[in-house]
Amino acid sequence: MTTGKSIEKPAAAELSDRLRGRVLLPGDHDFAPELDGFNQITEHAPDLLAVVAGAEDVRAAVSFAAARGMPVAVQATGHGPSTAADGGLLISTRRMRGVRVDPQARTARVEGGTQWFEVVAAAAEHGLAPLNGSSPLTGVIGYTLGGGLGLMARKYGYAADHVTALEIVTPDGRSHRATADQDTDLFWAARGGKGNFGVVTALEFGLFPVERLYGGGLFFAGEAAAEVLHAWREWTAAVPEELTSSLALLRLPDVESIPPFLRGRLIVHVRIAYLGSAEDGDKLAAPLRAAGPLVADTLADMPYTRCGEIHNDPTEPIPYSERSLMLRELDEAAVRALLELAGPGADCIDLAVELRQLGGAVGRPPRTPNAVDHRDAAFALSTLSLPDNRPPLVVDGMAAWGTGRRYLNFLASPDTADLAESGYEPATFARLAGIKARVDPENLFRFNHNIAPRPQRV
Repeated sequence: MTTGKSIEKPAAAELSDRLRGRVLLPGDHDFAPELDGFNQITEHAPDLLAVVAGAEDVRAAVSFAAARGMPVAVQATGHGPSTAADGGLLISTRRMRGVRVDPQARTARVEGGTQWFEVVAAAAEHGLAPLNGSSPLTGVIGYTLGGGLGLMARKYGYAADHVTALEIVTPDGRSHRATADQDTDLFWAARGGKGNFGVVTALEFGLFPVERLYGGGLFFAGEAAAEVLHAWREWTAAVPEELTSSLALLRLPDVESIPPFLRGRLIVHVRIAYLGSAEDGDKLAAPLRAAGPLVADTLADMPYTRCGEIHNDPTEPIPYSERSLMLRELDEAAVRALLELAGPGADCIDLAVELRQLGGAVGRPPRTPNAVDHRDAAFALSTLSLPDNRPPLVVDGMAAWGTGRRYLNFLASPDTADLAESGYEPATFARLAGIKARVDPENLFRFNHNIAPRPQRV
């Protein structure tokens, strides 16, 4: 197979002549900055970098790579990298920006490099909101193709459940518009199969009549971790689907960019997004507020445009590993085990250990089936840590309560690259591998949580 090691300047110039965007080679002064992603744990080293300006550029770049047998990587924001692009072609979609809202149909169409804050702002002008995640800086495409577990998940489901159409360039360089009625296998596979089937250049999805919510966080000192965790576990059993919450055990460094009350200590952070009234929200939150001494309380009625304040995810690029495990239950024994692994006095180095309540709409199959599994999970466990050679002690230690599956959007770093199969039920993975064998038999799109082509037996 030809790699970019043999790509000379004349060949790069040939591709450049076909693009509105730019083609960069190693050594060009802006090559390295263009490679930078939000999560800096992965160091891409492609032999050629295409900075695309639109769908036609993507088609030209993929056709160029396919003709030479070059593997292809895709990056917009770089929040969830796994396999580093070692050689081959990297397509940077970050300049493909654009949001178009249809307020009557309650839908949005976005281009390949769009970030969620752009969609939130555009939808809010019409009293609508998308199913974005905790960070407004995350790219819409990567987040949604991995499922999309957001702030209103228990009410409305995964973001992938509400995709109505996607425009994708497959490894043969062809453009497709995939819907429930057209290119149906590709439509099913791409929604949940991440970036294994080509470059999604545009996405259309539903919006929801949400202008405000009751949201924010309750912060407790780490010494109250046991009381708060047990209270939250019991509380989640009775809350309505209009309420989506998570609980994180935070061990954040003592640096100026972090609020002083969070620095250098264990903090328990309960995050809440409730679609009911502020009065009802206060009533629902009362048992949690009484669980222990509060360090800070930011729960309040807010416009949806401020939804990023609920989790307050990092806004500056850092290198980090992220790992996950889907839990079938969270009983008292599971809480005790988690406290031993990550509570006060534990030898835990993770910056964050988070539990997200599932159930509700994410536990039900969508109207149009897709490749997002985990409908049987009750909670999603994830950890975030700085680069370290230690094994994932928290995730491994909670395996007894796991479904055996992982949420791929909560997996990042090279040591998670071979875990794609763990994101799906066996039948789902087999179907994905079969579609991959038809769409990408040479596995050109392999710099990801890779689904290797595997023809299905007839």
